[in-house]
Amino acid sequence: MTARIAAVFSVLAVVLAPGAASVAFAQVPAKQCVLQYESSSGNTRTTANKLPSERYNVFQGGGVTYHCEGQDNTLIADSAEYYGDQSVLYMIGSVHYSESRAKVDSDRMTYFQLEDRLRAEGNVHVKTQSGTTITGPVMDYYRATSTRPQPRTIASQRPHMTIVQKSTTTDKPEPAEVDANTIVAEGDNLVYASGNVQIARPDLIAKGDSAFLDGTREFARLMETPSVASRKGRPFTLTGGIIDLFSRNRQLERVVATPTGHVLSQDMELLADSVDLRIKDNQLQQVMAWGSKSRAKAVTPDREVTADSIDARMPGQRLREFRAVGKAYANSAPDTAHIISKDRDWMKGDVVIAEFDTAATGDTTSRPQAKRITATGNASSYYQMAGSGKEKTIPNVNYVRGRIITVSFADKAVSKVDVTDQAAGVYLEPAAAVQNAPGTKAKSGTKAPPTGTTTPPANRPRKTP
Repeated sequence: MTARIAAVFSVLAVVLAPGAASVAFAQVPAKQCVLQYESSSGNTRTTANKLPSERYNVFQGGGVTYHCEGQDNTLIADSAEYYGDQSVLYMIGSVHYSESRAKVDSDRMTYFQLEDRLRAEGNVHVKTQSGTTITGPVMDYYRATSTRPQPRTIASQRPHMTIVQKSTTTDKPEPAEVDANTIVAEGDNLVYASGNVQIARPDLIAKGDSAFLDGTREFARLMETPSVASRKGRPFTLTGGIIDLFSRNRQLERVVATPTGHVLSQDMELLADSVDLRIKDNQLQQVMAWGSKSRAKAVTPDREVTADSIDARMPGQRLREFRAVGKAYANSAPDTAHIISKDRDWMKGDVVIAEFDTAATGDTTSRPQAKRITATGNASSYYQMAGSGKEKTIPNVNYVRGRIITVSFADKAVSKVDVTDQAAGVYLEPAAAVQNAPGTKAKSGTKAPPTGTTTPPANRPRKTP
């Protein structure tokens, strides 16, 4: 037996057998779905019950195929139930839906004609025109209509999404994998995810409580305790209140965290209201940090820097230079291999620039060592230096002020301090060093510098040379 069912909103026409009269209760509105069915196996069994509303409930088994008259969509299932008063079609058993924009497979599917919506349940698998897929236990698919130009997919109960990315370059980008409690896709380019979101790409793993991805703009935003961790080269991790990711040709180029940005890499830790990472070839190249509520702070294995803003240059993801601007202050551990001290060396100025030795680029485990630090504008510095002897002793102290101060390092220790313009300062040697020097006597007022402080004592001006 063959049959034909035409339905849209309150309209239902049923043909029970070839040549039988069709019954129509209202004129079909233009551009609406008129459901038609045909037997999938040639053995379809159909039962139609007329309702008081003049509509029909239809029950079918033995394999059925439905589609909207004049449209390119198709529904195939083992059996079907249609309820005329609700305008709802139930498809049961190995359900397959297809149209030019998407294909959906599931154990069960419900088509709500009033909404042009498909609800798929049980082993749901969706594949869009671009190749992007969504799998999960439950999914709602809203077909594109005259009032809804883009199809919408809403997947719940922890679905998984594989986003196939297209690039204008010859290299084919790897797909991005998205897991979340709920995923909403608008067409092929807009994705909203919420609830324990994780986005995995070959170059990074991004996490947050919610996320937004725009494939056309190549932009993504992570919110609510987000984090981004690199997966290639020398690793780094970024956290913040909100994290924005910018790509070009599907290659990550920029990551911005604000507020409370925090980036951690092998060479440096950086904290600020806002942190801006620049990336090339999957490697961190530059880190910028600034803030209005709190000052930027950078910490390397042996150095700390605070300023209004910090710009760290890291070509090849190895620290080469950082610039601290605005009341910049830097301190570092002294050369404890040659001196005995609990104090830290420090330098401050309007701008502090530190340069690092990156000659050993082939050694991915070593950390770059400082080779030069320069402070400009109201500059001052306090450095501890080893004496001429070979034994560890209390250090000599060099405190200077000037317009420009440059401190040079050799073998991880201070080798030279240069002061340009407005030079003033003092150089102190401990009393024990003077007393033990051949042919000298210690002067009665010479003392070692006080321990536990890294700045000259207040209200005690020192004489300048």
